[in-house]
Amino acid sequence: MEMIPYTVEARKDTGLYNAKLGIWLFLASEVMLFGGLFSSYILLRLGAPVWPHGKDVLNVPLGTFNTMVLISSSVTMVLAWVALKQKNFPKFKATLGLTILCSLLFMVVKGFEYGAKFSHGIFPRENTYYAIYYTLTGLHALHIIGGVVVLAYFWGPGSKMWLTQPERFTNRIEVVGLYWHFVDLVWIFLFPVLYLL
Repeated sequence: MEMIPYTVEARKDTGLYNAKLGIWLFLASEVMLFGGLFSSYILLRLGAPVWPHGKDVLNVPLGTFNTMVLISSSVTMVLAWVALKQKNFPKFKATLGLTILCSLLFMVVKGFEYGAKFSHGIFPRENTYYAIYYTLTGLHALHIIGGVVVLAYFWGPGSKMWLTQPERFTNRIEVVGLYWHFVDLVWIFLFPVLYLL
């Protein structure tokens, strides 16, 4: 079977292999999506006569805990990629497994946070603040779920590629790592904007 060019080696015109170029283009579109939502938040907040402070209506300790969980997941994601570069597949499995566990923990905590709001009758229709809170955090949660699906695939059945095409597999982990770091970075912006200001 013939390989598609530039799946392992960098292209001469960009200095990137195809998947890495593709993920950067995809992430650029994601920046525009979240950038538009953040801009909407700023315009709505500036135009509102009264705006609740996040620290008064959201659970800051839970948000802080979730921030630490996602930062930890970024570290374990890097360690998984480094393990592949060092040709240490068992360490890769362990650190990628930790990344998946951190992401699931994040979602469980977020579920408890949403559940507490719902039990008090606080839904997006409550006011503009909650509408944008649920929109931004809900969209972020969807990105986490998508990332977990891909990470779980590469941890499980997709890891068979390591046996036949280790360099290409390592490139795929790097690409999913870039996506994961973006998801974490979005939360780094969401947390202070929604919870602390």
